[in-house]
Amino acid sequence: MKNVFFDFINLNQGEEKKEKVLENIKSNISFRGSNLWILACAIVIASVGLNVNSTAVIIGAMLISPLMGPIVGAGFALAIFDFDLLKRSAKNLIIATVVSLSVASIYFLVSPFKETQSELLARTAPNIYDVLIAFFGGLVGIIALTRTEKGNPIPGVAIATALMPPLCTAGYGLATSNFSFFFGAFYLYTINCFFICIATFFIVKYLNYKPIKTLNTKIEKRIRYGITVLIIVMIVPSFYLAYNLFQEKKYHQNVEQFIANELTGNGDILIYKQTKFNASPKKIQLAFLAKKFTYAEVKSLNKKLLQYGITNTKLEIKQDSKDLKGEILNELGNQNKIASEKDILISDLQNELKQYKIDDTQTIKEMAILFPELKNVSIGKHFVNSDPKKTKTVTVLLYQTDQPNRKIDSEKINSWLKQQLKTNNIKLVKE
Repeated sequence: MKNVFFDFINLNQGEEKKEKVLENIKSNISFRGSNLWILACAIVIASVGLNVNSTAVIIGAMLISPLMGPIVGAGFALAIFDFDLLKRSAKNLIIATVVSLSVASIYFLVSPFKETQSELLARTAPNIYDVLIAFFGGLVGIIALTRTEKGNPIPGVAIATALMPPLCTAGYGLATSNFSFFFGAFYLYTINCFFICIATFFIVKYLNYKPIKTLNTKIEKRIRYGITVLIIVMIVPSFYLAYNLFQEKKYHQNVEQFIANELTGNGDILIYKQTKFNASPKKIQLAFLAKKFTYAEVKSLNKKLLQYGITNTKLEIKQDSKDLKGEILNELGNQNKIASEKDILISDLQNELKQYKIDDTQTIKEMAILFPELKNVSIGKHFVNSDPKKTKTVTVLLYQTDQPNRKIDSEKINSWLKQQLKTNNIKLVKE
C-alpha cells in the first residue's frame, strides 16, 4: 500500500527531460525582443484595466505578462547553485520591475481619471492569504513547467499569482503621491515574486536536479538559513495585516448587531450610517428619520457598545438638521451617480431594441381581418451582419397557423405588407 501511495503522488511520472526544462527556463529570463514588447503591452493593459476598474482587462494583463520567467529562473538557480543564472534572473527582474513602475507612473500621471477604484484598493493590503496563493500558485507553475505535457495550469497560475496589477497599482501610488498605496501594492508584488521563487526552489530540489556547483556544507546551511529568515521577514507583516483585516470585519459585524438590537429593532428608521474604523477613537455616525435622542440616551448607548465588544469607539447620532441635510445630500449624490449610469445603460438598450422592433398594432389588427389563417403574428426587423447602418434591413413576419398543414397565400401577404410597411424586403417565417 505504501508503494502504491507514493507511486500515485510521484512527480517523476510525465517529467520532461531536465536539460530541456533548464533550457526553457533560461530562454524565458531575458527581456529582449518580443518579451520586452509583451511586457510593455501588459503594463499598459493592466494600467488601463485598473484605471477603468475592468476585471476582464486586468485578467488579460495577467495572462500575457512575462514576469514569471526571471522569478522561476531565480528559484531554479538557487536550487541548482547556478549563481550566474541567479544574477541574470535578478538583473532582468529588477529591470522589468523598474520599467513597469516607470511606465505605470507615467500613464497615471497623464490619465485624467485618478479616482481610487475597487480593483486598485484590492491590491493595497496583502495578507497571509496572498502568501498562500503565491506559494501554491508557484508550486503549480513549476510542476507544469517540468511536465512533458504542459496542460492548462499555466494560464491559471498567471491569474492566481498576479504580478502586473500590483506593480501597476504601485505606479499609481507614485503618480498620485499616495505612498501607503505604493508600499502596500509593492509589498504584494514582492510577496508574489518571493514565494513563487521559493516554491520553484522546493520542487526543483524534490525532483533532484543536479547542482551546477558542489558547495560545502557550511555554504549550503547559510543558503537555507537565509531562505528561512527571508520567509519569516515576508510572512510576519502579512500575518499582522490579516489580523487587522479580521479585526475590522469582526468590528463591523458587532456594529451591525448593536444597531439591529438596540436601535432599528425598536422600529426606528435608520437613514444614514458611517463607520470610521481607522479613526482614533473609532466612530459610528448614525441618523434616524423621526427618532430624537436625548443626551442621556446617547450616553447610555455609548456605554452599551462595550457589551457588544465594540471598544475605543464613540457613537455619534446626527440630529442637527443642517449637518444631517449635508450628509444625506452627499449620500444621495453618490447614489444618483450610480443610478444615472444605470439609466444611461437602460436608455441605450431601449434604443437598440427599437431598431429591431416594429410596434404597428393597426397593421396587425388589419391582418387578423384580411388573413384570419395567420395567428399570433409579430413583426420585427433583422439586420444582416448585425449592422443596421451598413447592411440591408429585412422585415420579418413571424406567425402561427391553427392548422399545421394549411397553406397560406404568401404572395398576397407579401404584396399587402410591402404596400403597408413601405419596404420591399419582407420575409415570412412560420413558427
